[in-house]
This record gives sequence, structure tokens and C-alpha cells, in this order.
Amino acid sequence: MTRWLKIVAAFIILAFLFAAPSLLNSFYLRVMGEVLILAMLAMSINILLGYTGLATLGQAAIFGIGTYVVGYMTTKMGQPFFVTVPAGIIGTLIVAAIFGIFAVRTSGIYFLMITLAQGMIIWGLAFRWNSVTNAENGIRGIDRPEWLTNYTLYYYLVLIVLLIVLALIYRIINSPFGLTLKGIREGERRMLTLGYNTTLHKFLGFMVAAFFAGLSGSLFAFHNNFVSPTTIEFARSAEALLMVILGGTGTMLGPFIGAFVITFGQNQFSLYTDRWPMIMGAIYVITILTAPDGFVGAWRRLYGWLRSSSASSGATESATTPVAGKEVMSPETLQSPTEASTASSD
Repeated sequence: MTRWLKIVAAFIILAFLFAAPSLLNSFYLRVMGEVLILAMLAMSINILLGYTGLATLGQAAIFGIGTYVVGYMTTKMGQPFFVTVPAGIIGTLIVAAIFGIFAVRTSGIYFLMITLAQGMIIWGLAFRWNSVTNAENGIRGIDRPEWLTNYTLYYYLVLIVLLIVLALIYRIINSPFGLTLKGIREGERRMLTLGYNTTLHKFLGFMVAAFFAGLSGSLFAFHNNFVSPTTIEFARSAEALLMVILGGTGTMLGPFIGAFVITFGQNQFSLYTDRWPMIMGAIYVITILTAPDGFVGAWRRLYGWLRSSSASSGATESATTPVAGKEVMSPETLQSPTEASTASSD
């Protein structure tokens, strides 16, 4: 039953995503495209947080490296789409490798603080390296190629990339390497005792997460047509981390749900009030208090409760309902021979 529910839910979500250009206007279609891109960023964080147990606050900087590389190569060097996107990913991996060497030697709050510091380094470079990043003015005019000028086509390209990313992450997480990451999450010392090189595995996990973050950042450059230091500031990292937590850490669908709720919530509430951050903050607090394991975890607990309730009610009915064609025995009939003789003598 659970398997069929997952299949039906996946079919409904896919049907909506592919039908979105026909169902949504141009504004909400662009919002939906941003959801898909930020979902990839959240999935990269989920590899670290959900499957390896490493909370990061510097993933927006990794994301931003791909965005800046694409923006610079497109506007200053005139390189085509199929050159700039791979270059953005490669640039991201180079910087991530340097950062990862230092970050993966720690864990817990120390990993969190190191990634935060690394993110601030990238933000500082973006804010001060005027000849490359145009400082606070950012890089403008990151135009898509002619065959992607229509945003609907670009939306479908991003959607196909997201589905490929989902398949790759699913394959990685369920591979021996992914199981090792889960083992590190559950107990790194135990994995060390078993002979695993946990530092190497954490570094490889860090690089895998950086690959998907760089890919999403490269696609974001063509979605937004603009990049500035605000694209990679601390708030972006915290927001992406919240997407994972709200959706459900260690789940495949959680980051997408979190990205959908936060991105659509921000764009919708900001249309009606300037105090939309208070509304979003209230949503965060209520969700954490009522569903600490996220929306996916809450659904799993609700479904488990419904199943156990239906199973217990079914067992009660089967115990009290007479079986067709059979005589219902009275309590006296169910007595043992000794009890029956004692009762007759009395």
C-alpha cells in the first residue's frame, strides 16, 4: 500500500510540474523555475545534513561560485551556454576541494562554523573584487542562448535536469558509498573502528554536494540574468538549510517540498505585506514545534497512525463478529470440564 501511495504521489507531482507552463502565468512560472533550481541546492545540503550528519552554512557560497563563473564567462568572454555551465561546475569543484580539505576534518558545530567562515570569504571576494564581480553592482545581462529565450523552454530544461539529479542522488545514497555516509551520520567512531576512512568519505560527500550546488548555481545565473553579493550571502545559506529541515532531512522529496513552501511563501506574502518575514518566521517556528522531522516525517507518522488505527479496529471487529455458518458458543460452553462440574454441584 505504501509503495502505491508513493507512486501515485510521484505521478501527481510530475503531472503538475510538466503542466505548469499551461496552468501558471509568466510570473508564477518563473517562481516555479526558481523552486526547481533552489530544490537542487537544498538537495546538495541534504547530502551533507540528511545523509552524512554535517550541517553547513556555506553552501550558498558554493552555489554562488557557479553563478559568478557563468556570469563572467557569458558577459565578459562571450562563451556559449554549453561552455559556461560546465565551467561553472568545474570552478565550483576546485574551490570546494580547497574548502573541503579543512572542513571535513571537523564535525558538529565546528563544521558548521568553518563552512560559515568559508562562505563569508566568498561573499567578501564577491563584494570587493570589483574587476571580476562588479562588487555590489553585480553582473548583469546574463542572457540565455537564442534557443532558450522562451522561458517555458528553459523551465523544461531545468525540470529535466532536476529529474536527472534526483535519479543520481537516489543511486548515490543507495550505493555502498551512500550507506557509508549514513553510517558516519549514525556513528563516526563506530565506522572508524570498522576500518572506514571517514575523513575521505566525508570529503567525497562534500564534493558530491558541491557538484550539485554548482550545477544549480550555474542554472540560476540564466534564470535570474543577474548575480550580486546578495545571491551568495549568509541568508541564502540559512534559507536553503531551512528548506531541508522543513521538508524533512534524509528524504528524497523533503528538499523539494521545503523549496516549494519557502519560495512560493516569500513571493506570495511579499505581494500583500512588507512584514512577510514575520509570517515566514511563524511558519518555521510552528513547523519545527509540531513536525520536528519535517513535512515528510509528519506525513509518515500520520500515515503510520492511520494504518495502526485501521488495523486495530479491524482486529476488534474480527474478534467480536460471529463467523458465518458457525454457532456462537456461550460463556458456559467455553468453561472447562472441572469448572462445569463445580458449577453443577453448587
